[in-house]
Amino acid sequence: AKMAAAASDLLTGWCLFGLALLVILVFCWIYVRKYQSRRESEVISTITAIFALAVALISSALLPVDIFLVSYMKNPNGTFKDWADANVSRQIEDTILYGYYTLYSIILFCVFLWIPFVYFYYEEKEEDDGNTCSQVKTALRYTLGFLTICAVLLLIGAFVPLDIPYKKNSTEWEKVKLLFEEFGSSHGLTALSFSISSLTVIGMLAAITYTAYGMSALPLNLIKGTTSAAYERLENTEDIEEVEQHISRIKSKCRDGRPLSSRDRRTVQQLEERLRTLRRRERHLEFIEKSWWAKFCEALRPLKIVWGVFFAIVALLFTVSLFLSNLDKALHSAGFDSGFIILGTNLTNPLNMLLPVLQTVFPLDYILITTIVMYFIFTSMAGIRNMGIWFFWIRLYKIRRGKTRPQALLFLCMILLLIVLHTSYMIYSLAPQYVMYGSQKYLVQNNSYILLLILAFLLDQCIVTRTYLFLHKFWFFSAVYYFGNWAFIAVFLIGLIVSCCKGKKSVIEGEVDEDDSDMSDDELSVYYH
Repeated sequence: AKMAAAASDLLTGWCLFGLALLVILVFCWIYVRKYQSRRESEVISTITAIFALAVALISSALLPVDIFLVSYMKNPNGTFKDWADANVSRQIEDTILYGYYTLYSIILFCVFLWIPFVYFYYEEKEEDDGNTCSQVKTALRYTLGFLTICAVLLLIGAFVPLDIPYKKNSTEWEKVKLLFEEFGSSHGLTALSFSISSLTVIGMLAAITYTAYGMSALPLNLIKGTTSAAYERLENTEDIEEVEQHISRIKSKCRDGRPLSSRDRRTVQQLEERLRTLRRRERHLEFIEKSWWAKFCEALRPLKIVWGVFFAIVALLFTVSLFLSNLDKALHSAGFDSGFIILGTNLTNPLNMLLPVLQTVFPLDYILITTIVMYFIFTSMAGIRNMGIWFFWIRLYKIRRGKTRPQALLFLCMILLLIVLHTSYMIYSLAPQYVMYGSQKYLVQNNSYILLLILAFLLDQCIVTRTYLFLHKFWFFSAVYYFGNWAFIAVFLIGLIVSCCKGKKSVIEGEVDEDDSDMSDDELSVYYH
């Protein structure tokens, strides 16, 4: 009977996993197709973007699954379930760990090989439409640089961080031999961990740039809404008339046959470009004003306000919890040399208070932690969409509905892959004890909380999540993440102030810009009718 129940649970789990995977793939396909340019779409870049985005979302779901599995092995009274003996527990732990390594290996493959190759192949194709073999060779040559970086990170991770007990009288050859034996015994997992941790630092920088801004901008944009299409069209018509009159006044100077001065010619050229942009805006606004989709979205305005308030509450909960957690580390951790790691919680935060309450009603705590993870991902998407893709002060690409270039989508997916790597540490910073042990309970004989927490770990009363062990394999990365959390809070507050000061967004925000060279009005009916 127990075996039948276990088999039934396993079958149900696989069915739910398949359904979730299907939903993720459908969402990724819709998202990529919504933003990619129809005129520049390519099969290879589309498949790459969909796959990379799906890997990012699946990887972000590992943390809730990890927490659920270690919690599911114990009863509410702190004892292990009958089926969760030492062998079964070890199998589950290894399965989770290898799940992490598999997905993280795929992320390494995407970041260092697949996405760079497709990006450079498409760049070369734009310059030379003739020789496919030449395009592949050039793309491989540029991708080789990324592979070199990956190889260097793997080598550093394989050899530098290991603490190998050499004998006092060991020769150099014996030390090297022992080093390779240690590397072989770990199957290169330490090297992979170091590479992933290095990429996580880059993901931290991306989260500070895009996610922090997205968390502040998304809720306020939903609450404030957009300006009326009719009002914008009226203003745009007035601007068109003003520019036309200005052009007429300048051109009237040459009615007697005199040529315009170079200054006037430059002014007329700038005004004519401005006029073309305004007329393009007029066409967009006219389409939106007649669009049934725009009218449907306007009817959903109250629902958007509710979602905006909800997202604002989650953002404030996230930020306050992160601040208190970082403050706790600053006051009670062992300092920089330990990576600011602490056992237990000295300063409680709203999320740490809320999760134990939700644990009493299954599965509210898992719903909350999953919601926070998904919120982190979707606000990252919103931040990238609003800001575009930048290289320091140079804007490389814009993310626009139906007009995003394939290279921009590839960049977006790569940034999301890197941000996902940093998500686990962010969630750990918010609720360290919950990420370590989930909802597990243990038998107590003493009131000393910290002592019991350590003893529970040492006596195997509680099973630590693989996420926690993975995060703290290298202490110096934990120290970098700690300072990154402070930077994240600062950028969030700056973004919140900027978003509050800004007015309502245009109903065609980002659709028409003067510096767009690849804009086309041929597909307006696809999006606005």
